[in-house]
Amino acid sequence: MNTNIESSTKCCFVPEHEIMINSLTLENAELKNKVSELTDQLSKNSSNSSKPPSSDGYSKPEPKSQRKKSGKKAGGQIGHKGETLEQVSNPDFIEIHKVSVCEKCGKDLEEHAPINHECRQEFELPITKPIVTEHKAEIKLCDQCAFITIAEFPENITQPVQYGPRVKAYSTYFNQQQFIAFNRLQDVFKDCFSLPISQGSMVNFNKKLAEKIEPSIDAIKNNIISSPVAHFDESGMKVNGKLQWLHVSSTKELTYYIIHEKRGEIAMNEMGILPNFKGVATHDHWAPYMNFNECDHSFCNAHHLREFEFAVDRYNQQWAVKIIKLLKQMNDTVSLSKKSGDLNLSKKIIEKFENQYSKILADGLDELPKLEESSVKKRGKKKQHKIKNLWDRMINNKKETLLFLHDFNVEFTNNLSEQDVRMCKVKQKISGTFRSSSGANNFAKIRSYISTARKQGQNIIDCITNAFHGAPFIPPH
Repeated sequence: MNTNIESSTKCCFVPEHEIMINSLTLENAELKNKVSELTDQLSKNSSNSSKPPSSDGYSKPEPKSQRKKSGKKAGGQIGHKGETLEQVSNPDFIEIHKVSVCEKCGKDLEEHAPINHECRQEFELPITKPIVTEHKAEIKLCDQCAFITIAEFPENITQPVQYGPRVKAYSTYFNQQQFIAFNRLQDVFKDCFSLPISQGSMVNFNKKLAEKIEPSIDAIKNNIISSPVAHFDESGMKVNGKLQWLHVSSTKELTYYIIHEKRGEIAMNEMGILPNFKGVATHDHWAPYMNFNECDHSFCNAHHLREFEFAVDRYNQQWAVKIIKLLKQMNDTVSLSKKSGDLNLSKKIIEKFENQYSKILADGLDELPKLEESSVKKRGKKKQHKIKNLWDRMINNKKETLLFLHDFNVEFTNNLSEQDVRMCKVKQKISGTFRSSSGANNFAKIRSYISTARKQGQNIIDCITNAFHGAPFIPPH
């Protein structure tokens, strides 16, 4: 019995040096992969990843614009609508500059009538100061019953002294559209309008406008839900010192924002658009978007092009070079067809492009880099190289990547929503972060209203003023 136990123990014995070798092999493989990951991070910049240009620091990469040179001269093009001042037929003032003597011989011409005029016009802003309207409510004594009757003030006149709708409109416009911080906005009103306003009043103006535009916000949301295509994106925003998330849904005519504590599906559900959306959702292929399966999905190819650039720069992936060229060719073909008035590409052209796409990826399989493997097996799903992950995405999501070939309503990129996000990021850089959730929520509503009005060719000041009058701009369905 003792012999058997001893024999069994000998069979299971692993020499100490083999254990150390296995441990060092595993550690070496993990360190190599870690070095590769860190090198990848250092190799990424705004031209080959989703990192913003501001993260490049002083060592900015050489420009790598995806746009082709148009061959046109710099400056305004033929047919471009300029902003040059033009003379008006009915000027507010006319100033006559008289001729007294002949410039050549010196004869007195005071009594001579002019044979014509040479006209030049100067456009100037008026010296602005507040217009104060005093409202007087009559008080009358009835000589029959001795009852005193006081006339009613207009509905909007509620205080002994108050600001008018246009003052409120300018305040919210400067703060929410031009992103002037409250303390500097006080200087604007004092210097430009000779009107003192407290920061508390400005905060209240924003709050009141957010309430007044609720019908417009509801209309924007419902119109996006019924749109054939909508763009989605999200980005971090600081609220009361904590990271929260700005979510945006956009079309060419509409913009809808919310700011939420969560980035993923919880916030998307609370936004209330994707759960009810039946069209095509364009986004950056982030996984939570794919959980909404009542709609079709289209991936942003601007993101793909940057990731392919990284695959070329860092790992010299030639299949990525070919796929970049093909995607750009596809986009150019669609753009030319749209300009020609075509409603779609022929099935033959689409099939040709899709076959080229699949062949490039198939040929590139053997070229993909691999992670360092150790002889020690680890439990769980085997980790693979990020370039392989990119390749897998292009294989598994061919439909979402190339949907713009089949449907001309679908854009090649998700630039529309990214541009709408960018304006809100500009706000953070110029006038700081939000100090309260209520201020952040008001900002999201007002920006939704302003951006939508701008997209639909409305005058922003008029739209805000009308909202304070109780008649906000409602986007047509």
